[in-house]
Amino acid sequence: MTKRYGLRDDQWDRIKGMLPGQEGTVGVTARDNRLFVEAVIYRYRAGIPWRDLPERFGDFRVVHTRFSRWSKKGIWERVFKVLIEDADNEYAMIDATIVRAHQHSAGAMHSTSLQEDIGRSAGGLSTKIHAVVDALGNPTGFFLTPGQASDLQGADVLLPQIEALAVLADKAYDAEEGVRLPLTQRGIEVVIPPKANRLESRFYDKALYQARHLVENLFAKLKQFRCIATRYDKRSLNFLGGIYLAASVILLYSTWP
Repeated sequence: MTKRYGLRDDQWDRIKGMLPGQEGTVGVTARDNRLFVEAVIYRYRAGIPWRDLPERFGDFRVVHTRFSRWSKKGIWERVFKVLIEDADNEYAMIDATIVRAHQHSAGAMHSTSLQEDIGRSAGGLSTKIHAVVDALGNPTGFFLTPGQASDLQGADVLLPQIEALAVLADKAYDAEEGVRLPLTQRGIEVVIPPKANRLESRFYDKALYQARHLVENLFAKLKQFRCIATRYDKRSLNFLGGIYLAASVILLYSTWP
Protein backbone atom coordinates (compact mmCIF):
# COMPACT_ATOMS: atom_id res chain seq x y z
CA MET A 1 0.00 0.00 0.00
CA THR A 2 1.30 3.47 -0.88
CA LYS A 3 2.45 5.49 2.12
CA ARG A 4 0.80 8.83 2.68
CA TYR A 5 2.58 11.45 0.54
CA GLY A 6 4.76 8.71 -0.98
CA LEU A 7 5.28 7.49 -4.54
CA ARG A 8 4.03 4.26 -6.04
CA ASP A 9 6.63 1.78 -7.22
CA ASP A 10 5.88 2.52 -10.88
CA GLN A 11 6.26 6.26 -10.31
CA TRP A 12 9.56 5.79 -8.48
CA ASP A 13 10.83 3.54 -11.28
CA ARG A 14 10.21 6.39 -13.70
CA ILE A 15 12.49 8.90 -11.96
CA LYS A 16 15.05 6.89 -10.01
CA GLY A 17 17.47 6.67 -12.94
CA MET A 18 17.62 10.49 -13.17
CA LEU A 19 18.97 10.92 -9.63
CA PRO A 20 22.63 11.07 -8.57
CA GLY A 21 24.31 8.42 -6.49
CA GLN A 22 23.32 5.41 -8.59
CA GLU A 23 25.27 2.21 -8.05
CA GLY A 24 27.93 1.74 -10.70
CA THR A 25 28.19 5.46 -11.50
CA VAL A 26 31.02 7.86 -10.73
CA GLY A 27 30.93 9.32 -7.25
CA VAL A 28 29.56 8.24 -3.90
CA THR A 29 26.59 5.87 -3.96
CA ALA A 30 23.67 7.63 -2.28
CA ARG A 31 22.01 6.09 0.74
CA ASP A 32 18.40 5.23 -0.10
CA ASN A 33 17.42 7.88 -2.63
CA ARG A 34 13.76 6.91 -2.40
CA LEU A 35 13.56 7.48 1.36
CA PHE A 36 15.19 10.88 0.91
CA VAL A 37 12.89 11.98 -1.94
CA GLU A 38 9.82 10.87 -0.03
CA ALA A 39 11.06 12.78 3.03
CA VAL A 40 11.19 15.97 0.96
CA ILE A 41 7.75 15.30 -0.55
CA TYR A 42 6.39 14.69 2.96
CA ARG A 43 7.79 17.96 4.24
CA TYR A 44 6.44 20.06 1.37
CA ARG A 45 3.08 18.31 1.33
CA ALA A 46 2.51 18.44 5.08
CA GLY A 47 3.92 21.96 5.57
CA ILE A 48 6.08 21.11 8.57
CA PRO A 49 9.50 22.41 9.65
CA TRP A 50 12.38 20.18 8.63
CA ARG A 51 13.05 19.32 12.27
CA ASP A 52 9.54 17.82 12.55
CA LEU A 53 10.12 15.14 9.92
CA PRO A 54 9.16 11.68 11.25
CA GLU A 55 12.08 9.67 12.59
CA ARG A 56 11.76 7.07 9.83
CA PHE A 57 13.34 9.60 7.44
CA GLY A 58 16.51 9.92 9.51
CA ASP A 59 18.31 13.04 10.72
CA PHE A 60 16.37 16.07 9.45
CA ARG A 61 19.61 18.08 9.17
CA VAL A 62 21.02 15.55 6.72
CA VAL A 63 17.78 15.59 4.69
CA HIS A 64 17.71 19.40 4.58
CA THR A 65 21.39 19.71 3.65
CA ARG A 66 21.02 17.15 0.88
CA PHE A 67 17.84 18.84 -0.41
CA SER A 68 19.63 22.20 -0.56
CA ARG A 69 22.56 20.64 -2.39
CA TRP A 70 20.28 19.05 -4.99
CA SER A 71 18.41 22.34 -5.43
CA LYS A 72 21.67 24.20 -6.05
CA LYS A 73 22.81 21.57 -8.58
CA GLY A 74 19.49 21.77 -10.43
CA ILE A 75 18.60 18.12 -9.89
CA TRP A 76 14.93 18.76 -9.12
CA GLU A 77 14.69 20.95 -12.23
CA ARG A 78 16.37 18.26 -14.33
CA VAL A 79 13.83 15.64 -13.24
CA PHE A 80 11.01 18.05 -14.03
CA LYS A 81 12.36 18.81 -17.51
CA VAL A 82 12.63 15.12 -18.39
CA LEU A 83 9.00 14.61 -17.37
CA ILE A 84 7.79 17.46 -19.62
CA GLU A 85 9.60 16.32 -22.76
CA ASP A 86 6.29 15.16 -24.28
CA ALA A 87 4.39 18.39 -23.57
CA ASP A 88 1.30 19.11 -25.69
CA ASN A 89 2.30 22.32 -27.47
CA GLU A 90 -0.96 22.96 -29.32
CA TYR A 91 -1.29 25.96 -27.04
CA ALA A 92 0.19 27.21 -23.77
CA MET A 93 -1.05 29.33 -20.90
CA ILE A 94 0.88 31.71 -18.66
CA ASP A 95 -0.16 33.22 -15.33
CA ALA A 96 1.14 34.09 -11.88
CA THR A 97 0.02 33.59 -8.29
CA ILE A 98 1.11 35.20 -5.05
CA VAL A 99 2.02 33.12 -2.01
CA ARG A 100 2.53 34.49 1.47
CA ALA A 101 6.12 34.26 2.69
CA HIS A 102 6.38 33.29 6.35
CA GLN A 103 8.44 35.62 8.52
CA HIS A 104 10.99 32.83 8.99
CA SER A 105 11.70 32.87 5.24
CA ALA A 106 13.21 36.35 5.43
CA GLY A 107 16.73 37.23 6.44
CA ALA A 108 18.85 34.71 4.59
CA MET A 109 22.52 35.30 5.42
CA HIS A 110 24.62 37.26 2.89
CA SER A 111 21.51 38.04 0.88
CA THR A 112 18.77 40.62 0.31
CA SER A 113 15.02 40.06 0.11
CA LEU A 114 15.11 41.17 -3.53
CA GLN A 115 17.69 38.55 -4.44
CA GLU A 116 15.62 35.91 -2.69
CA ASP A 117 12.39 37.00 -4.45
CA ILE A 118 10.60 38.10 -1.30
CA GLY A 119 8.67 41.34 -1.50
CA ARG A 120 7.28 43.50 1.29
CA SER A 121 3.94 45.27 0.91
CA ALA A 122 0.92 46.26 3.00
CA GLY A 123 -0.11 42.60 3.01
CA GLY A 124 3.22 41.45 4.40
CA LEU A 125 5.98 39.35 2.84
CA SER A 126 5.17 37.51 -0.38
CA THR A 127 6.61 35.77 -3.43
CA LYS A 128 5.05 35.52 -6.88
CA ILE A 129 5.19 32.22 -8.76
CA HIS A 130 5.01 32.62 -12.54
CA ALA A 131 4.08 29.46 -14.45
CA VAL A 132 3.43 28.13 -17.93
CA VAL A 133 1.28 25.08 -18.66
CA ASP A 134 0.68 23.13 -21.87
CA ALA A 135 -2.62 22.29 -23.57
CA LEU A 136 -3.21 19.46 -21.09
CA GLY A 137 -2.71 21.74 -18.11
CA ASN A 138 0.66 20.22 -17.24
CA PRO A 139 3.37 22.63 -16.00
CA THR A 140 6.27 23.35 -18.34
CA GLY A 141 8.11 26.24 -16.67
CA PHE A 142 8.41 28.40 -13.54
CA PHE A 143 9.97 31.68 -12.47
CA LEU A 144 10.00 33.58 -9.17
CA THR A 145 9.79 37.29 -8.41
CA PRO A 146 8.99 39.34 -5.30
CA GLY A 147 5.25 39.41 -4.67
CA GLN A 148 4.72 43.01 -5.76
CA ALA A 149 6.40 42.52 -9.16
CA SER A 150 4.42 42.83 -12.37
CA ASP A 151 3.24 39.67 -14.11
CA LEU A 152 5.16 40.92 -17.15
CA GLN A 153 8.49 40.32 -15.37
CA GLY A 154 7.74 36.61 -15.48
CA ALA A 155 6.53 36.88 -19.06
CA ASP A 156 9.87 38.37 -20.12
CA VAL A 157 11.60 35.19 -18.95
CA LEU A 158 9.03 32.49 -19.72
CA LEU A 159 7.50 33.57 -23.05
CA PRO A 160 10.74 33.15 -25.07
CA GLN A 161 10.86 29.53 -23.86
CA ILE A 162 7.37 28.69 -25.14
CA GLU A 163 7.09 26.54 -28.25
CA ALA A 164 3.35 26.49 -28.97
CA LEU A 165 0.89 27.45 -31.69
CA ALA A 166 -0.98 29.86 -29.39
CA VAL A 167 -0.51 31.53 -25.99
CA LEU A 168 -3.43 32.19 -23.67
CA ALA A 169 -3.23 34.79 -20.90
CA ASP A 170 -5.41 37.25 -19.02
CA LYS A 171 -5.54 41.04 -19.41
CA ALA A 172 -2.48 41.56 -17.23
CA TYR A 173 -0.40 40.36 -20.21
CA ASP A 174 -1.98 42.72 -22.72
CA ALA A 175 1.28 44.51 -23.56
CA GLU A 176 2.27 45.31 -27.11
CA GLU A 177 6.05 45.41 -26.88
CA GLY A 178 6.75 42.76 -24.29
CA VAL A 179 4.10 40.18 -25.18
CA ARG A 180 2.01 40.61 -28.33
CA LEU A 181 4.70 41.72 -30.76
CA PRO A 182 7.36 39.10 -29.85
CA LEU A 183 4.78 36.29 -30.01
CA THR A 184 3.34 37.48 -33.31
CA GLN A 185 6.81 37.73 -34.83
CA ARG A 186 7.36 34.09 -33.94
CA GLY A 187 4.09 33.08 -35.60
CA ILE A 188 2.34 32.33 -32.29
CA GLU A 189 -1.34 33.24 -31.99
CA VAL A 190 -2.05 35.65 -29.14
CA VAL A 191 -5.20 34.84 -27.16
CA ILE A 192 -5.35 37.69 -24.68
CA PRO A 193 -8.44 39.86 -24.04
CA PRO A 194 -7.68 43.57 -24.49
CA LYS A 195 -7.60 45.91 -21.51
CA ALA A 196 -10.62 48.19 -21.13
CA ASN A 197 -8.49 51.31 -21.64
CA ARG A 198 -7.15 50.20 -25.03
CA LEU A 199 -7.90 52.78 -27.73
CA GLU A 200 -7.95 50.05 -30.36
CA SER A 201 -9.66 46.79 -29.43
CA ARG A 202 -7.95 43.53 -30.41
CA PHE A 203 -9.63 40.33 -31.59
CA TYR A 204 -8.98 37.15 -29.61
CA ASP A 205 -10.40 33.64 -29.83
CA LYS A 206 -12.96 33.63 -27.02
CA ALA A 207 -13.71 29.93 -27.40
CA LEU A 208 -10.05 28.98 -27.05
CA TYR A 209 -9.63 31.42 -24.16
CA GLN A 210 -12.00 29.28 -22.08
CA ALA A 211 -9.16 26.77 -21.65
CA ARG A 212 -7.15 29.29 -19.61
CA HIS A 213 -8.62 27.84 -16.42
CA LEU A 214 -6.06 25.02 -16.74
CA VAL A 215 -3.28 27.24 -15.41
CA GLU A 216 -5.46 28.15 -12.43
CA ASN A 217 -6.00 24.43 -11.85
CA LEU A 218 -2.23 23.97 -11.70
CA PHE A 219 -1.87 26.62 -8.99
CA ALA A 220 -4.62 24.89 -7.00
CA LYS A 221 -2.69 21.60 -7.22
CA LEU A 222 0.62 23.23 -6.28
CA LYS A 223 -0.94 24.86 -3.23
CA GLN A 224 -2.01 21.46 -1.93
CA PHE A 225 1.67 21.32 -1.00
CA ARG A 226 1.49 23.43 2.13
CA CYS A 227 5.14 24.52 1.98
CA ILE A 228 4.38 26.06 -1.40
CA ALA A 229 1.04 27.62 -0.45
CA THR A 230 3.11 29.39 2.23
CA ARG A 231 6.79 29.94 1.60
CA TYR A 232 9.08 28.93 4.47
CA ASP A 233 12.35 28.58 2.52
CA LYS A 234 14.83 31.41 2.91
CA ARG A 235 16.58 30.68 -0.37
CA SER A 236 14.85 31.06 -3.73
CA LEU A 237 16.87 28.11 -5.02
CA ASN A 238 15.33 25.90 -2.35
CA PHE A 239 11.80 27.22 -2.81
CA LEU A 240 12.04 26.79 -6.57
CA GLY A 241 13.51 23.31 -6.04
CA GLY A 242 10.47 22.44 -3.95
CA ILE A 243 8.20 23.76 -6.71
CA TYR A 244 9.97 21.62 -9.32
CA LEU A 245 9.61 18.57 -7.09
CA ALA A 246 5.91 19.25 -6.41
CA ALA A 247 5.31 19.79 -10.14
CA SER A 248 7.10 16.51 -10.88
CA VAL A 249 4.81 14.70 -8.44
CA ILE A 250 1.79 16.31 -10.13
CA LEU A 251 3.08 15.13 -13.51
CA LEU A 252 3.71 11.61 -12.24
CA TYR A 253 0.17 11.34 -10.93
CA SER A 254 -1.43 12.88 -14.04
CA THR A 255 0.54 11.09 -16.75
CA TRP A 256 1.11 7.63 -15.25
CA PRO A 257 -1.65 5.00 -14.93
